[in-house]
Amino acid sequence: MFQSILAAIDGSQKSGAALEAAIGEAKLHGAALHVVYVIETGLFSSLPMDNTWEVIYGLLENQAKEAHVTAMKKAQAQDVAITTHLKEGHAGNEIVKLAREVGADLIVLGSHGKSNLDRILLGSVSSFVVSHAPVSTMVVRS
Repeated sequence: MFQSILAAIDGSQKSGAALEAAIGEAKLHGAALHVVYVIETGLFSSLPMDNTWEVIYGLLENQAKEAHVTAMKKAQAQDVAITTHLKEGHAGNEIVKLAREVGADLIVLGSHGKSNLDRILLGSVSSFVVSHAPVSTMVVRS
């Protein structure tokens, strides 16, 4: 049924459960699996573009790389091919945009991420994706 699945991860426990569900769906349907980590740069738009911003961005980029490595290991353990993507911007926008770019017919993400800060400041990413996604969206709660 599904040919291309996009899973959004952020290193949180909820996104880990979403990744597991996406891997299971990809294996079941023989689908291509794309995994995206979005560095939420909108939260830092008021910071001056100096060394502080570069340090913060570097830390976030390292977290993204670690999450990608974990995702690749989990997918490979299930014999599922995986393509990773690193984006920056508003997470909801970037997930919806990438879903179109890769031709995803299913988006999988956790019910919320590392903190509730994005929910307070920007609105829930999962709610945004469900409302704006061009395809079916699975929100994993665990």
